[in-house]
Amino acid sequence: MSDSDKSLIWTEGARKPLLETKIFTVNSVEAISPEGEKNEYYVIDANDWVVVIPVIDESFLMVKQWRHGSKSLSVEFPGGVVEKGEKPEEGAARELLEETGCNTGRLVHLGTMSPNPAINGNRVHFFAAYDLTAPGKQKLDSDEYINCQKISQKEVCQNMASPEYQHSLMAAALGLFLIKKSV
Repeated sequence: MSDSDKSLIWTEGARKPLLETKIFTVNSVEAISPEGEKNEYYVIDANDWVVVIPVIDESFLMVKQWRHGSKSLSVEFPGGVVEKGEKPEEGAARELLEETGCNTGRLVHLGTMSPNPAINGNRVHFFAAYDLTAPGKQKLDSDEYINCQKISQKEVCQNMASPEYQHSLMAAALGLFLIKKSV
């Protein structure tokens, strides 16, 4: 880190939970600027997430589900929350099995990012899953309703950012996949 970068770093002071849910906690955070000024910011803390791109030849295995925030159906790669004590790759394999009924013979880490570094304290880990086998049925949570569908990579690329392909983390996942594929 350069000396000029060091002059950009804030110091965190007191942290106070404002809202705790089963998925995340919203905290008020006192932050001290590099010049010593105190400000209050809000940070969302949650477990890390995973997104898995199941690859079948020149297609992807996608999931379609309802999203409450956008009040619409969304076509996505499987994914979810990394459970406490679980490694990201374990969470990726588990989420793939739960949402699609498939196991992976080979899981490749594509990258790790912050979903929104301005307000999120967690990370999202992206994986590609190859050599899929389907040993059984989906193992969905009680509040999950998911349909699986095999969609060509070309169609997914063409439709990304359309109303059904609206999830920004899916675009990030696809971008990482395409970058790794071309290298």
